[in-house]
Amino acid sequence: MSPFNLTLPIAIACDHAGFDCKEDLISFLEGEGVKFHDFGTYNKDSVDYPDFAHPVASAVEKGEAAFGILLCGSANGVAMTANKHPGIRAAICWGEELAELARKQHDANIICIPARFVSDGDAEKMLDIFMNTNFEGGQYTNKVKKIAGL
Repeated sequence: MSPFNLTLPIAIACDHAGFDCKEDLISFLEGEGVKFHDFGTYNKDSVDYPDFAHPVASAVEKGEAAFGILLCGSANGVAMTANKHPGIRAAICWGEELAELARKQHDANIICIPARFVSDGDAEKMLDIFMNTNFEGGQYTNKVKKIAGL
């Protein structure tokens, strides 16, 4: 059972480099019967990643989305952009263990996937782990509060 409120949609977006991977993840979500809101981009034409990362981060920040998925070539740009939003903890994940730790220890609410460095099957596995892993709390609770300066 997912720790996220999946009565809300998942927010997903990418730049041109993440388009193919985003389409694969959308197919995965559809197969799982999970609702999502696709914030774009909708083709491989060159775009600026902040134009797509900000709407996803805003949706998560406002509680309009259960969590977010962002993709770009390296995942650095979308993560940096999303992390400018209060309450967002966007984690770059390129492996299953990182996706698990992002949730368990950091209570990440946006997974950022480097599409140029991750195979489609691995992206699906990371997403599945991310959306089904609980935050451990305990010793990590205070650390997560400190991220926001609390």
